[in-house]
Amino acid sequence: MNSAELKIAVLGGGSWGTAIAALLASKGLDVIIWAREAEVAAEIESAHLNSFFLPQIPLPAALRATDSLSEAVKGRQVIVSVIPSHATRAVFSQLNQLDIPAESIFVSCSKGIEIESGQLMSDVLRDTLPGHPSDHFIFLSGPTFAKEVAAGLPTTAVVAGTNLEITKRIQSLFRTDRFLTYTHDDVIGVEVGGAVKNVIAVACGMSDGLGFGHNTRAALITRGLYEMIKIGKKLGANPLTFSGLTGVGDLVLTCTGELSRNRTVGFRVGQGESITTILQEMRMVAEGVKTAKAIHELAKRLGISAPISSEMYYILHEGKTPREAVNDLTRMELKEELRSILS
Repeated sequence: MNSAELKIAVLGGGSWGTAIAALLASKGLDVIIWAREAEVAAEIESAHLNSFFLPQIPLPAALRATDSLSEAVKGRQVIVSVIPSHATRAVFSQLNQLDIPAESIFVSCSKGIEIESGQLMSDVLRDTLPGHPSDHFIFLSGPTFAKEVAAGLPTTAVVAGTNLEITKRIQSLFRTDRFLTYTHDDVIGVEVGGAVKNVIAVACGMSDGLGFGHNTRAALITRGLYEMIKIGKKLGANPLTFSGLTGVGDLVLTCTGELSRNRTVGFRVGQGESITTILQEMRMVAEGVKTAKAIHELAKRLGISAPISSEMYYILHEGKTPREAVNDLTRMELKEELRSILS
């Protein structure tokens, strides 16, 4: 794969998709970004800006944009998906009908679990592109705020895949002097970490919105990490994966960073705002809201306890108040700290 001749499509015109497209285009690569919203694509194409989702960040002049999915992917050897997890199946079902080279590599940057099926994005890709070699599916994740990546601030991420040669190609493709990419072979662990951390970030935001302190936040992060490990282990992940960038690294960033959409949603709910009102006012997706339901259902199917994630589900989807959830969490029966993952 000669990077100088590569043609890359980035699917998703939100803040993260735009940041990734800008990063790749800044390396002199042929990059086109697909945005569902025609006005977003038009602004990127003509003004080299995305004021809707990544304001005040100038984009490379060579970066092209379109609102036509077929135009975006035609003849592209690398297709980077930055589509919200709940929309991935619908978009990829369309891709299966389009002219995509058999050797194309798909790079998924979506962080979530499908609600209806409880499937990770790797499962969704295999379902919707059954004729494509599964070792051409690569997964990029880690502690990465779009605004900071677009601004060229030092950032680290993980590129995970089952084929080491292909994984290393994508590692090199994304690597810059300020964007450091590490390889990993635990696709499940990387995906679970990226999904669960969003739910725990909502919980941390609620804690801050309720006026609780650093002790509470530390407890939520640590016990949230425990839930992440339990779920990952049940699905076949290596527990050590969660000590890395896509586990504790992404968890800390999303739970504490002011740029975190999930933490912001939780903070506003903790201060008494309606989740319906909050979501209506947001243009960008906070994955943790939908993922809370997916994880709650998945944990039940797996037969494990994930109390923080489940309480987030009850608050966000069943009308439970944050203070009721806090009371139920603090009155739980106490057991050995790490029993489920050490036994």
